[in-house]
Amino acid sequence: MSNVLITGCSSGFGELAALTFADRGHRVFATMRTPGKSAALDARTDVTQLALDVCDTDSVNAAVAATLEAAGSIDVVVNNAGIEVFGAIHLMSDDEVRQQFDTNVTGVVRVVRAVVPHMLANGGGTIVNVGSLAGLVGTPYGGIYAASKHAVEGISEALHFELSQQGIRVRVIEPGQFATQLGSNGILAAAMTPDTPEYKRREQFRVAQRSLVNGEPAPAQQVADAIYLAATERPGKLRYPVGADAELVIGTKSQMSFEDFDTTMRAALNWFD
Repeated sequence: MSNVLITGCSSGFGELAALTFADRGHRVFATMRTPGKSAALDARTDVTQLALDVCDTDSVNAAVAATLEAAGSIDVVVNNAGIEVFGAIHLMSDDEVRQQFDTNVTGVVRVVRAVVPHMLANGGGTIVNVGSLAGLVGTPYGGIYAASKHAVEGISEALHFELSQQGIRVRVIEPGQFATQLGSNGILAAAMTPDTPEYKRREQFRVAQRSLVNGEPAPAQQVADAIYLAATERPGKLRYPVGADAELVIGTKSQMSFEDFDTTMRAALNWFD
């Protein structure tokens, strides 16, 4: 049995990952900014909920300290907390860009900084960072989100080289489109008003993008299962693409020049405007 700390558990991948680890006998510390927001977790007596805001260093340190006091060790950390700020890059404000990176990038660093010294002293552990297909492909009107997930890719790869020889495994999950609240809870850039051409074109792209998953995102449990596999598989690997669209896009991009990839994806999406 492992002691598992997961961020961003109020819904989506984090909530499902917490339930998946608990169902398989692990001791789970499910964190979110406001504990009690998940009815599924509220119903579980075998999951401990803690307050943790990845944008607040003191909050991160307090949650890690509380976990260590209760469990004695942290064997697995899942950095899942994240937000999506979307809109045309040239319409993004400084505050919108800062909010995106503070949560998705600096938030990961805050958690890593809090847990790595303990893991080193304890002889090892596993860090699972939830990235995205957007961490490998820049998507229209999701460029700042994609930039934050590209950063998670770079951080994960660097951490692998820095920590693997000291017993700490680093994994990154790369989901495509899945049925979660991330998109519906996303933050639209204030300047992306419905009367702008960028807004209309983004709506057209969203329709085209759905064609990669036959119009319906896959169940988010697939990502929770991938998180569990990444945390427990031995020897495991650094990257775990999840979803048919992720495998298609990643495989296609790796096999051709960007110009050919551009042509291929526009044809697949029927997106030529």
